[in-house]
Amino acid sequence: MTSGTGKPIRVLIVDDQAMVRQGFTVLLGIQPDLEVVGDAKNGEGGIALAAELAPDVVLMDIRMPGIGGIEATRHITAAHPDMRVLVLTTFDLDEYVYDALRAGASGFLLKDASSEQLAEAVRVVAAGEALLAPVITRKLIAEFSRLDGKPRAPLRERVGDLTERETEVLALIAQGLSNAEIARHLFVAEQTVKTHVGRILVKLGLRDRTQAAVFAYESGLVRPSGY
Repeated sequence: MTSGTGKPIRVLIVDDQAMVRQGFTVLLGIQPDLEVVGDAKNGEGGIALAAELAPDVVLMDIRMPGIGGIEATRHITAAHPDMRVLVLTTFDLDEYVYDALRAGASGFLLKDASSEQLAEAVRVVAAGEALLAPVITRKLIAEFSRLDGKPRAPLRERVGDLTERETEVLALIAQGLSNAEIARHLFVAEQTVKTHVGRILVKLGLRDRTQAAVFAYESGLVRPSGY
């Protein structure tokens, strides 16, 4: 898989640990379809290099001195809507995961992931898909419950723009189901699900299915008490 232009997927690594940056550079460098174009040791550097190098995917550590990963992610996704951010975390239930997803991250990856998992995660995110594992879906639910849990009325009103089937698909996305799993659940073709997902993103003005999942919780379409 390439970036869609036939060229390698361009990756920027942002992490305050030199060994992590070097290790990921080596692991990704051996993949013929991936190219590490730069690395930064903090959020400030990540923001600057993202603008300068225009990578397809940014591997972003959350906890860094100065501007942290969440704020850097917010800056990058706002300035470069087509750029994907893949958050790096030490624990699968990192307390900042929810905030990172809300900031615009397209998914998360554990730092102890294998080289194969790392490369595949970059490819998945570069393709416009979301890396949203069930454990992170549960984290979203737990965080939403911990907060006031009140749906945002303006968001709820936007759900009304969706058809009944699109609303159903959005709810299943929020549960962490893949397109194939949604297709089996609804007894339709996977391509049909892809079409529904595409229309949902366009109608709601969302970037990917990760943002769609967050929207589903914050609009009240999916309530934590239901899971």
